[in-house]
Amino acid sequence: MAIEEEVRGLLKEGFIREVRYPTCLSNPIFVKKDGGAWRMSSDFTSLNATFPKDASPLSSIDQLIDGTANHEALSFLDMFSEYHQIRMVESDQELTACMTPMGNFCYVVMPFGLKNGGTTCQRIVDTVFKDQMGRNVEAYVMMF
Repeated sequence: MAIEEEVRGLLKEGFIREVRYPTCLSNPIFVKKDGGAWRMSSDFTSLNATFPKDASPLSSIDQLIDGTANHEALSFLDMFSEYHQIRMVESDQELTACMTPMGNFCYVVMPFGLKNGGTTCQRIVDTVFKDQMGRNVEAYVMMF
């Protein structure tokens, strides 16, 4: 079964952990990726409704294009599984609990589908490259 395979993979990578008495549970959903593979996500509609939207602005694509206009070379970085590189605060992990036939699990790392995921990724990239931004680095996190 696809969900069992996905849960085993997430457990093996250390992205999720079992949770016994969660205060909230979401349903798993599967999203088909471009290559035909399936990605497990969770329906965080109720959870997202309880949190305010992050007011941090995303980068202006117009400014980024202008900032790269006169450079000889451009390089792009694909942040593979960028969400799974951000650890969740331990006290927030159980809020991401999801029910599966194998038990209830919560994310240890930021899952796809949280309301402020994109702005969190952008803020981290901006922080890492803060001394280079506008000089020789421009950063734009695209969410798919």
